[in-house]
Amino acid sequence: MTVHPQIGAFLATLPPGDGSTPDVAAWRAEGESHVPPVAERVPVHSVVDSVAETAGGRVPVRVYRTSDALASGVVVYFHGGAFFSGSLETHDHIARALANSTGFTVISVDYRLAPEAAYPAGLDDCFAVVKWVDAHADELHWDGTRLALVGDSSGGSFVAAVTARAHDEGFDKVTHQVLLYPSVDLDFDESRYPSLRDNAVGFGLETKALKPHNSFYIASGASPADPLVSPIKRTDLSGLPQALVITAEHDPLRDEGEAYAMRLRDAGVPVTIHRYDGATHGFVQYFAWLPEYAGVFDEIAAFVLS
Repeated sequence: MTVHPQIGAFLATLPPGDGSTPDVAAWRAEGESHVPPVAERVPVHSVVDSVAETAGGRVPVRVYRTSDALASGVVVYFHGGAFFSGSLETHDHIARALANSTGFTVISVDYRLAPEAAYPAGLDDCFAVVKWVDAHADELHWDGTRLALVGDSSGGSFVAAVTARAHDEGFDKVTHQVLLYPSVDLDFDESRYPSLRDNAVGFGLETKALKPHNSFYIASGASPADPLVSPIKRTDLSGLPQALVITAEHDPLRDEGEAYAMRLRDAGVPVTIHRYDGATHGFVQYFAWLPEYAGVFDEIAAFVLS
């Protein structure tokens, strides 16, 4: 299927990529410049900025609730942004949609970003907040049943790595994982996946941008062969929580996300894989208002309620 026409019209306005290392400050500022005022955002019953006091330090979080009345499941959400950009603000609309569609309490994590804090800082923050949720179940109104991790792009990498760490450390509270067009392989050899070649140019995220964008995260000397950096490198995926993996047809990362999903399935993990036709990387963040993609949050809700 060709790119959705409205996405295509947007892509036509973008300058061609040159594969250069991005200007971090400028990139972040551009993302923040598109955040709408609070009054124009989709309403949620309550949205409160807080701090998770964890063993590793204080991690800012934003807590979304759809009701004061009842305990519910919890979604812990890790935003995307190639590990160096994105924030509670740029992805606020995703967290709001997750709360309203699931009825769960949503905890959006303002983890530390590279290059100021390279691997494993962001990953450590994400895992620490998941454990903090368990330790503060009463004040967060968690009913103790469903605890879902949701992440898009690099946030999807954090979902995969956190579930693996939780399993290895005997933390068995995570029940569902949702990976939206995840970045699970930071080895960007173009021969590894056909989508790195087929979707290399002209679809927003370009293959030649992957290495320079992610270089900030692994500047600490982390290896793409490390399964906590590239979760698809993990040898044994058995015992991990059931997964929903959503990919986009015209995304360089499409095939690694689907390959990871198949490896989970082969390891005995219940997995649902859904490729959205006509979509590009980041469509949940930028184009979920289109009718063809508006059901993505209902799909996530149905999964985490299963």
